[in-house]
Amino acid sequence: MVKEMKYYDVLGVKPSATPDELKKAYRKLALKYHPDKNPNEGEKFKLISQAYEVLADEKKRQIYDQGGEQAIQEGGTGGNNGFHFSSPMDIFDMFFGGRAQRQERRGKDVVHQLSVSLADLYNGSTRKLALQNNVLCDKCEGRGGKKGAVEKCASCRGSGRQVRLQQLAPGMMQQIQSICHDCQGQGERCNPRDRYAQLIHVLLRDFSIGRFQSFSTAFYFSLCRCKHCQGKKVVRERKILEVHIDKGMKDGQKISFSGEGDQESGVEPGDVIIVLDEKENETFRRNGDDLLYKMELQLVEALCGFQKVIKTLDERELVITSIPGEVVKHADIRCIIGEGMPMYKHPLEKGRLIVQFLVNFPEDNFLPPPKLAFLKTLLPPAEDPAITDDMETVNLVPLENTQNRRHHGNAYDSDEDDGQQRGVQCQTQ
Repeated sequence: MVKEMKYYDVLGVKPSATPDELKKAYRKLALKYHPDKNPNEGEKFKLISQAYEVLADEKKRQIYDQGGEQAIQEGGTGGNNGFHFSSPMDIFDMFFGGRAQRQERRGKDVVHQLSVSLADLYNGSTRKLALQNNVLCDKCEGRGGKKGAVEKCASCRGSGRQVRLQQLAPGMMQQIQSICHDCQGQGERCNPRDRYAQLIHVLLRDFSIGRFQSFSTAFYFSLCRCKHCQGKKVVRERKILEVHIDKGMKDGQKISFSGEGDQESGVEPGDVIIVLDEKENETFRRNGDDLLYKMELQLVEALCGFQKVIKTLDERELVITSIPGEVVKHADIRCIIGEGMPMYKHPLEKGRLIVQFLVNFPEDNFLPPPKLAFLKTLLPPAEDPAITDDMETVNLVPLENTQNRRHHGNAYDSDEDDGQQRGVQCQTQ
């Protein structure tokens, strides 16, 4: 009979579970609660890994069954030197044959914004973009030192950190993370043979000039690191990318350059992603595959017909004609088929060029009264309303003259000071 069921409950198995049943349970839970899939379940993933690490080991499982979690933390001896749990990610990687590690070991994508004009998107264009990227040092082939001189730190497994459990009180443990003393957080260290050879060379040099000094761990590492990249494994390099903007591309569309991101030793480079940023055009406005164009007309053109020229984004000139007698009203919309934006991946097909007409009316008193009377005879007759004595007469004033009135105030006021109702007038201040 086991003393404690916590680890069994975490994995959802019975105390009599076989190694295969433990593996099956761990596989299911580890995939479900992996930080990549559930970023907020880090503690749950860690507990699953610890439970599997204990129960999958015959010796640790026997200690746990007899003394519970406290016995595991005390190392099964009643002392304070408990077992050091492995990294949850290391257990996951070993269990899945390194598959998750290969998926994670990929550099970040680098995103750049490229400002383009509407004409660039209409006609297509090629732009050159200069980037500063990290590339693997060709002198040391991305190792940070000569071949065989630099090796992964065995103490921290290359992480640069060490994790240990410290018992604060019976049943109360604290996890402490610290910089690895062997590699000083570098994750790598010099091969001892190469390090000692280099150190002897330095000591003999210093002895010959009468200088004596103590050496730090960082100094030992510097003995074997590459002088070209200073042990960083990468150097900065300027790279020119040619960005091909196809006809019909849209604002915010992405152009990817696979594997052109920053390089890092043991890591697959990420991508360089170019995001198109369309600048505003003074003449045209885009709406999907359509182009919107606003054209101003004089009143005589709206009434009597016109001919106008539209200059396109590829420098062609289109002539549009309105037949005399065909009245164009203010804000009327017409369209020209096949003169809009080229369609992406189908550049021979185009959308519509939509034209909105803005009719400019003449200023006040543009004609003397006799000519206005004559003009009235040429235009369609207006309908005169029947005015009766019980109707009220008001004055029309420009709207801008009323902006200083109280917010949401009544546009009309009545004066009843003398007790008699008078004609209502628009009040201004």
